Amino acid sequence: MTFKEFENIILEKFPETTPLQMERFRKMDALYRDWNSKINVVSRKDIDELYRHHVLHSLGIAAYLKTKMPDVYDRLRGEGVYSAALPLKILDLGTGGGFPGIPLAVMFPKAEFTLCDSIGKKIIVASEVSKGLELENVKTVNARAESLPETFDYVVSRAVTSLDNFMPWVKGKYTEGILYLKGGDLTEEIAKAKLRNGSVHTWPISEWTDDPFFETKQVIFIER
Repeated sequence: MTFKEFENIILEKFPETTPLQMERFRKMDALYRDWNSKINVVSRKDIDELYRHHVLHSLGIAAYLKTKMPDVYDRLRGEGVYSAALPLKILDLGTGGGFPGIPLAVMFPKAEFTLCDSIGKKIIVASEVSKGLELENVKTVNARAESLPETFDYVVSRAVTSLDNFMPWVKGKYTEGILYLKGGDLTEEIAKAKLRNGSVHTWPISEWTDDPFFETKQVIFIER
């Protein structure tokens, strides 16, 4: 996927995207290529599909919020009645090179993002890309989730581990919910996590885009 193809999708799906946000999306390609040549966090095959496999995939969470939770979407953008509200705090756990946190931080500049990973070299990439994009709403932390002293409104993550492993990591770390990107048949995994009845909502990203890459990709929202 070229940047132009990505841009066309974003302007269609998120027409409220500003020129500054689009310019930040454009800069991602060069920044990730540069840092990936120094510290390999994205496979060489995937770096050529950065916009489809990583940026657009991360924005599947934004698409879910806009479709299913428009009030939260507006609050994250600080729009309308939420223009004077305190910013929502988002933890991206296991961010790797900055996904989904960095694309979401571009999309939601009024929210505060903490990008956390236990692997130092990955956090270096996420930190430097964030600086290169001049994102003032992002901080990066090289730590395990259990050691973080603060509580967040939402946790986001992208297929870091199975849900039954993930949930203990974030226990007591969020007040509203978890937005988790995962693929495949999730029935057994959700059951194994022993989550509260009615608290889990799944949404196929294919409802938002007909790109074959997203055919099996889903957003899982877990209510607090």
